[in-house]
Amino acid sequence: MVTGEAETNTEAQSKKAAKKLAAKAEKAAKKAEHKASEVGQADNQDEASGEDYSKGKYGPSKMIQSSEKLTERNFVAVNQLSESLGAKSSVWVRGRIHTSRCKGKQCFIVLRQQSSTVQVLICVNENISKQMVKFSGSIPRESIVDIHANIIKVDQKIESCTEKDLELHAIEIYVVSQAKAQLPLQIEDAARPEKKDDPDSLNIRVNQDTRLDNRVLDLRTPANQAIFRLEAGVCKLFRDILASKGFVEIHTPKIISAASEGGANVFTVSYFKESAYLAQSPQLYKQMAIAADFDRVFTVGAVFRAEDSNTHRHLTEFVGLDLEMAFKYHYHEVLETIGNTFTEMFKGLRDNYANEINAVGQQYNVEPFKFLEPPLRLEFHQAVQMLREAGIEMDDEEDLSTPNEKLLGRLVKAKYDTDFYMLDKFPLAIRPFYTMPDPNNPKYSNSYDMFMRGEEILSGAQRIHDPEYLVERAKHHAIDISKIAAYIEAFRFGCPPHGGGGIGMERVVMLYLGLDNIRKTSMFPRDPKRLTP
Repeated sequence: MVTGEAETNTEAQSKKAAKKLAAKAEKAAKKAEHKASEVGQADNQDEASGEDYSKGKYGPSKMIQSSEKLTERNFVAVNQLSESLGAKSSVWVRGRIHTSRCKGKQCFIVLRQQSSTVQVLICVNENISKQMVKFSGSIPRESIVDIHANIIKVDQKIESCTEKDLELHAIEIYVVSQAKAQLPLQIEDAARPEKKDDPDSLNIRVNQDTRLDNRVLDLRTPANQAIFRLEAGVCKLFRDILASKGFVEIHTPKIISAASEGGANVFTVSYFKESAYLAQSPQLYKQMAIAADFDRVFTVGAVFRAEDSNTHRHLTEFVGLDLEMAFKYHYHEVLETIGNTFTEMFKGLRDNYANEINAVGQQYNVEPFKFLEPPLRLEFHQAVQMLREAGIEMDDEEDLSTPNEKLLGRLVKAKYDTDFYMLDKFPLAIRPFYTMPDPNNPKYSNSYDMFMRGEEILSGAQRIHDPEYLVERAKHHAIDISKIAAYIEAFRFGCPPHGGGGIGMERVVMLYLGLDNIRKTSMFPRDPKRLTP
């Protein structure tokens, strides 16, 4: 019995010892596994934090404070890279990070410079470390960078960039100005095509207020870059064409003592101990320049209208392109000069700004602008007759409403195949006090408007140059003569017969391109609800 009990105890102890040994072995195995894991992680860390042999060839650039010139850096514009292909071993390019994506040991960047884009490749090799690739992929969009790179010809066209036949292989990359990581709008979204008839276009839109609130970003889109370059072209053509016709550019005051157009649509400003007004038009000063023997003048400058009009075509501040000229015997000399100026301007835009027009067409529906040479001229009574034939009821002396203007534009386009026309002989009752009446019919006047795509872009007339007749007409319009005494006095020293007109620059650009809102053609628009940025 004793022997049996001893055997049982020995067996129990053996099982216990075996369990103990198993637990010990398991613990040792876990310890070994953990140690192996730590070694593996250490190896990975060592690999990740290996020698950075690209150090000094990438990173944030120190703030540029004009401490050095670095003239040895050969900067080339993105749109001129193809000219350097094969001619230069390497180039420097400055631009914005448009997009970037990293894949393994490669990073692809689309570098944007104004409206031009090029693909940049940063790839791990004997000269470029993984750290440099990782840094390149982490640069926020819209940051400005300097890239030193080789220009490489590609076999397959890069359709996503304007430079389709080449790419840059980076050697160095430095951040000149870093953008915020979170942007209020993405340039890709702001530049997305807005073509209603395209079923494949994505329905992602940046609304107008978001665009205007963040206008600095919005202006970077290719379409906006093109719009405002074309707008600069309108001003350049206006100046060059008129200068070639003997016009002199003048500059008129914008702070005046009386409302230049009469009426209440004027901004009042404090002028020391008195009140003054922001000019609604340079009209009076253009005429005074003619009385001062400048013969033909034009001006380009801000015009202010305190009209509470929240429409697609009204602004409270816009750029006026105004002209005035003396004529010999008939105001049609003026009308023809203005009409020919527009014709030359349209031809100049068509011939010299085709790239900009195409760029706008990538985002918006842009129909080619049609015009006749010489331009079409209709009289007001003819327009009324065309509208009546289309079912519109209106009086002979009734002004054109906006809907009737647009309808008339469609009727003229259908009949004459032109987007631009001149409408002559407006009713006298709807024109300003200084407009010369028609000598053959007192109901009408020697005045005219010009239209693009059915919307008015110029209003003009022969002005009254006789001081007594001017006083008579001013009184007829219930204008306080004392407020315009200096203006009337200018005609008492002798003044030639003259006429002219005023053009809204933003409206011309909007209608030439066929855009739907004038805020698209005003860089920082002002309307009754917007005073910033």
